[in-house]
Amino acid sequence: MNPTLNVTLRQLRVFIEVARLSSFSRAGDEIGLTQSAVSRCVRELESEIGLKLIDRTTREVQLTDVGMNLVGSVSRLLTDLDEALREIRDLGEQRRGRVIVAASPTVACRLMPRVIAACLAQFPLIALSLRDDVQSDVLRQVKSGEVDFGVVIGPFSSDDLHGEPVMTDSFCLVARQDHRLAREHEVSWAALAGERLVMLDYASGSRPIIDAVMREHAVSAEVVQELGHPATVFGLVEAGVGVSVLPRLALPLPAHSALVALPLTPRAERTVELVRRRDRSLSPAAESVWGLIASLPKRAEELD
Repeated sequence: MNPTLNVTLRQLRVFIEVARLSSFSRAGDEIGLTQSAVSRCVRELESEIGLKLIDRTTREVQLTDVGMNLVGSVSRLLTDLDEALREIRDLGEQRRGRVIVAASPTVACRLMPRVIAACLAQFPLIALSLRDDVQSDVLRQVKSGEVDFGVVIGPFSSDDLHGEPVMTDSFCLVARQDHRLAREHEVSWAALAGERLVMLDYASGSRPIIDAVMREHAVSAEVVQELGHPATVFGLVEAGVGVSVLPRLALPLPAHSALVALPLTPRAERTVELVRRRDRSLSPAAESVWGLIASLPKRAEELD
């Protein structure tokens, strides 16, 4: 078995510089070493290899045949190594990688497009993919590791997940322009009494919050449809099936629709949270996107 050569990266880089510049002194100036240190590195390399690489005279530095062959091989290796190190540095500086984020529909439709656009501008080498799923599926994907992290409606408690509040969001009434409440600038929760409601279903993180507020204000109304996505809710409200209560982040309303959105008073809020697994660190790229979302305005109204 051949013994392992104890050749250092420094020795190889010094040798390449001497070969490139044909001078020990100029090589030393280029890489910040004294001429004697350069000569020592080359001698150590020759000693380790057991072959002479450079013929030295008082007038010139001349590569031997072995030295010329080594220059070609080592130059390619150093180029590959430098490229690999640059890629690792890019990862460490949060500039490259694939990130998958899952978000609840009422968050994904308005908040996440801003995040994706900002990510493209600030981190062009990060490939950010969005999954818009109901909250229960978002939490499942975060727990299973299918996505890097999620954006959900909180608060929630989980021993294996870490949550961080991002912003608060209020609720509004969505109704047709010809509805009796559409003439108001704002609508009280109590005014919903007796209305037919088209609502998000219980897979939405917002529905339990809306139900709790309606109980608090003793609102008795008939829920006639329960749906998974705001776009479908808009369609049914525009068709005259009923009115809806939606978070502001579910807006804007469809273009050219006959719908209005009015704030509900007193203000009731939900919390948008980032969520990730406690036992798994985020990649540098995912940390960048997490930080991007965490830096958004603290109230949804400020996004307008």
